[in-house]
Amino acid sequence: MKKKSTKALSRDHAVAIVLVVLKDGARHGYEIAREVERRTGSTIYFNDGTLYPVLHALEDDGFIESAWDTSSERPRRTYAIKAAGLAELDKKIAEWKRFSSAVNELLSGETAFALNL
Repeated sequence: MKKKSTKALSRDHAVAIVLVVLKDGARHGYEIAREVERRTGSTIYFNDGTLYPVLHALEDDGFIESAWDTSSERPRRTYAIKAAGLAELDKKIAEWKRFSSAVNELLSGETAFALNL
């Protein structure tokens, strides 16, 4: 199965994906990317050129915070979700549910419009 780059995803979808991974705990960028691949069966993946701009934007927006983890041999910047990020994630999930429900109805032909044809 061919991997789908986050370039094909909207910024809102990429934001939701990162936030949902960080909801489980602080991670560095590489861990975020691998967790997305693991949870999606490698259907969605981030490369450095797409993940880090999303992380930086989330930090600029006050949804996540970063800190240097120096507990290992190689210091890494880790990212953690903030309360504002949890609220934003709830908003993104509600938006996604509305959107995906509408698409599912459209694809199944069960919308009021389709029934009135």
